[in-house]
Amino acid sequence: MATFLGLLCEQKVSTVEQRLYEWCLDAKDKAGKHRQEVNLSGCQLALMRWIVRLWTGTQMALALDATSLGDRFVVLAVSVVYRGCGIPVAWVVLPAGQKGTWRKEWLRMLRLLRPVVPPEWTVIVLADRGLYAPWLYRRIVRLHWHPFLRINNGAKFRPAGYARWYWLKDLVSAPNRQWQGRGTCFKSPLCRLECTLLAWWAEGNQDPWFILTDLAPTDSAVTWYGLRSWCEQGFKCNKRGGWQWHLTQMHHPERAARLWLAMAVATLWTVSVGTDLECGTNLDDPDLPALHDLLDHQPKRRIRLLRLGRICLLVMAIAHRRLHLPRQLSPEPWPASLSHTQALLTPLAETTP
Repeated sequence: MATFLGLLCEQKVSTVEQRLYEWCLDAKDKAGKHRQEVNLSGCQLALMRWIVRLWTGTQMALALDATSLGDRFVVLAVSVVYRGCGIPVAWVVLPAGQKGTWRKEWLRMLRLLRPVVPPEWTVIVLADRGLYAPWLYRRIVRLHWHPFLRINNGAKFRPAGYARWYWLKDLVSAPNRQWQGRGTCFKSPLCRLECTLLAWWAEGNQDPWFILTDLAPTDSAVTWYGLRSWCEQGFKCNKRGGWQWHLTQMHHPERAARLWLAMAVATLWTVSVGTDLECGTNLDDPDLPALHDLLDHQPKRRIRLLRLGRICLLVMAIAHRRLHLPRQLSPEPWPASLSHTQALLTPLAETTP
């Protein structure tokens, strides 16, 4: 990377290499006087503000999930899920094996992002079974967002107007069944929660989905939970499917977190360009619609937008065309049918990074 940038910018490779190295360091570890370090929280806030400005709708889905890098790091990330990918907007890198509930980190990241999103937007916050906690559900509601949290099937639920408690697994006892309604979840008084339960057992899945939300049954759909899988695709893009983070030699969590900032901005850039190329909607540049017409368009996305955007930028650079910065993010409609959700869960056809 340093060699490429040095030759491109006509600067000494050693100088560029030192700049890249010091960019991830704390201020006290940098050479020279009056050095500053990257303000990660401020940059994450600016990144989310940038995404909101580019967003063309008023619905947004955020996914909470954790990923690891061997025995070195665990990354807690909040991602905007978008067209088959997850764009990280807030994250913290922790040493692998560090004990704790992660409660403080999750709450801090949610508080950080909330002021940037317009209050009239509909925002759902998705998380898998391992992250469910009553405090997380209540904090999301307090932020005027909507939890969409999956829970294990070992709980009980009492539908509104009923005196009897039912095991969750009895509400959808076989594949191809679904149930939804208001009521009370968790029989223990310490965990009891008034909420909407959305349940669905998809054909071919080992376990059914049990989703808790504060939205009314008529204003929500269990199919929306399928969007959560896109954040896992985002993790793949950070590693073997894109930025090759799994090859990093870093061992300091703070430095790794700053490197994630560079990857997040690069993801936003390439995904935005990939959107323009996939949709062919950028009428300000005649090159993109022309390239769009050359693609073999199929109902199922065969190439991740991140990779498609990288290819497009490479083509433009070779052809001496002006490179595009992010212009818009056009989210797809949230899945309304069960068959659409099954398509979301199917891995992309591409197998190479």
